[in-house]
Amino acid sequence: MTEPVVHLLKVPGATLRYEVRGTGPVLLLIAGGGGDAGIFEPVAEALADRFTVVTYDPRGHSRSPLDGPDVDQCVGTQAEDAYRLLDRVAPEGPPAYVFGTSSGAIVAVELLTRHPDRLAKVVAHEPVLVSLLPDAADQHAFFGQVVSTFHRAGVGAAMAEMGAGCGEERGEKPDLSGLSPRMTATFQRVQGNAAFFLGRILGQFSAHVPDLAQLDAHAGKLVPAAGWASYGLRLYRPAAWLAERYGVALAEFPGGHVGVVSHPGEFALELGELLR
Repeated sequence: MTEPVVHLLKVPGATLRYEVRGTGPVLLLIAGGGGDAGIFEPVAEALADRFTVVTYDPRGHSRSPLDGPDVDQCVGTQAEDAYRLLDRVAPEGPPAYVFGTSSGAIVAVELLTRHPDRLAKVVAHEPVLVSLLPDAADQHAFFGQVVSTFHRAGVGAAMAEMGAGCGEERGEKPDLSGLSPRMTATFQRVQGNAAFFLGRILGQFSAHVPDLAQLDAHAGKLVPAAGWASYGLRLYRPAAWLAERYGVALAEFPGGHVGVVSHPGEFALELGELLR
């Protein structure tokens, strides 16, 4: 395993911890939910032979502390964090590639609408852009209820409610029993971000409405993507909506909503093919 080079970047209101490995065009990976750089480690390792892979802990997560107390998070602020990372890693280089998953895919789409010239291609894996759906009001009510459950009954109850409401993925359940000690430590660290995600991100990000005029203008750089196991489910639908709007095939990845964790080897192969 190649050890990444770890850096810190001061941004307004926070300090970001990020990792860089490999050589070649820049590929920025943006985690979703309570995830951090560690969830991408096997994928980043697999792609480091052809990309300069950049991973990071989003502000308020794990090792990227906020300057002050926890506050509600803004999609635009996190998109600017990603832009500053790209500017730090490759200030004068060619346009970068970006992959985001879940709420991280919302950030990736927002980054495309704000800084399209800085990007070569954006892969948005199951972005929770439910505001785009015809039944957006019902979607907002669902996520609002999950947040309310968190404040009333805590992380466990809220996550159970969200899991049930997002539907059961098809296929066999992934076997995560053989995780390395390093990935086990990552999961434990990520679990510590759950309250921040539920209380400060989920409601705000699921209510986000992207600038469709800007997105339309640069849709040629957008690759909507979803997991095979997620077909037809709540978190699959926004990516399918984007694919239909732009008349492109929905890129299919192995696994479901967290396929990057459950199927990292196959996931890296598919992502490498998409970006080749």
